Amino acid sequence: MSDIPKVVVVGGGIIGTAIAYYLAARGYRPVLLERKNIAGGTSSACEGTVIMQSKAPGPKLEMALQSRALYASLSETLGYDVEYEERGGLVVIENEQQAAIMLNTIEKQRSFGLKVDLLNIKETRELEPLLSENLWGAAYSEADGQVNPILVARAYSRAAARLGAGIRVGVNVTSLLVESGQVRGVMTSEGPVYADCVVNAAGVWASALTAPHGYEPSLVPRRGQILVSEPLPPLINHIVLCACYLAAKHHPELLDRNNRHHRLGVGTVIEQTAAGQLLIGSTREFAGFNDETTLEGIKSVAEHAVKLFPRLGKVNIIRTFSGLRPKTADGMPVIGPVESLPGLIMATGHEGDGIALAPITGTLIADLVEKMI
Repeated sequence: MSDIPKVVVVGGGIIGTAIAYYLAARGYRPVLLERKNIAGGTSSACEGTVIMQSKAPGPKLEMALQSRALYASLSETLGYDVEYEERGGLVVIENEQQAAIMLNTIEKQRSFGLKVDLLNIKETRELEPLLSENLWGAAYSEADGQVNPILVARAYSRAAARLGAGIRVGVNVTSLLVESGQVRGVMTSEGPVYADCVVNAAGVWASALTAPHGYEPSLVPRRGQILVSEPLPPLINHIVLCACYLAAKHHPELLDRNNRHHRLGVGTVIEQTAAGQLLIGSTREFAGFNDETTLEGIKSVAEHAVKLFPRLGKVNIIRTFSGLRPKTADGMPVIGPVESLPGLIMATGHEGDGIALAPITGTLIADLVEKMI
C-alpha cells in the first residue's frame, strides 16, 4: 500500500468529506483534517436546500444538475439516510419587475434542460395554499430538493473511513509545507503531515493557508442568519424561496442600499425538515468573520417570511443561528490546481451553493487528483 499516493484534505465540511469519499472510492487513502468536528462549521449553519432554480444558467447550473443525479442515490450509495427528498421548489414572485427577471432566467434555464413552469398566483396557491394572495405568482420546478447537510457530511466521512480514509478531527492545520516551490503537505497542531497532494477545502478560511505563499483567491465571508421553528405538522409542501433572493444573488445592481432588507441581502428560503421544523433564512451580508446573529437581521428575515406566508406570524421560533459562506468575486467556486503552488488543489468559494454542489465537487476533485498524481 505504500505506493498509493498520499492526499491530504483540509476541511471536514460537506465539501471536504465529499472529496475524501470520492477519493477513497477510487482506491486512494486520503487523510482528512478538521479543526472542529465533522460538519462543525458552515455545513451545520445553513439550510439544506438543493435548488436548481437558484443556479445561474451556465456552468453552475450544469454542475447542480449533475449533483442532483448523484444525490438521488446517495443514501443507498453511502448506506446512510441523508434525508434527501425532491419536493419541488417554488420561486415566489412578488411584482412585475421580479416577474420580468424570472422570465428571462427561466428561458435560459430551460435551454440547459431544466424544466421550469411560470405560474400565476392562483396556480401557485393551489400548490402552496398558505402563501399570500397578494403575490404575483411563482416559478416552479419539480427538480428542486432538500437534504440534511450534517447527515451528508457524516455519511461521506463514515463511508470514506470504511474505504480506508483517515478522518482526523480536532486537528488544526496551521500552514502549508512548501519545499522548492512544491507543496509537500501541511503543518498541523499535532505536527507535520506529508502528502503528494493537498486539497484545500477550508471554506472561508482557505485563503489563510495560501496567502503566505502569494496566492490569495477572492474569498469574502458572507453571513447568513437563519430562524428555526418549533416542530410542526406538515405546513408547506415545497421548498420556497423568493425571487428577491435571485435578485440579490444575480442582480445586485437592482438593490436599494437604503432599504434594510436589501442592505442585509434578505432572500427568503423556507424548508420544512424531516423533524417538522421550519428553517427560515436568510440574510446575505458582509460582516467579516463575525458569525453572530443580530436583532436587525433576524427581524428582517422574519418580516419577509411572514409577508409571503402570513400564517408564519403565529409560529414559535425556538432558536436562531448564522454561518459564514465563502463568496467569490465572480460567483463561481474555486475548483482546481494552483499553478503557482504545484501539489495544491483548491475546492472552496461555493457560497450558498455548497450543499447542492458537494457531490459533483467531490467527483471533480477526484478527477483532478488522478490527473495530478
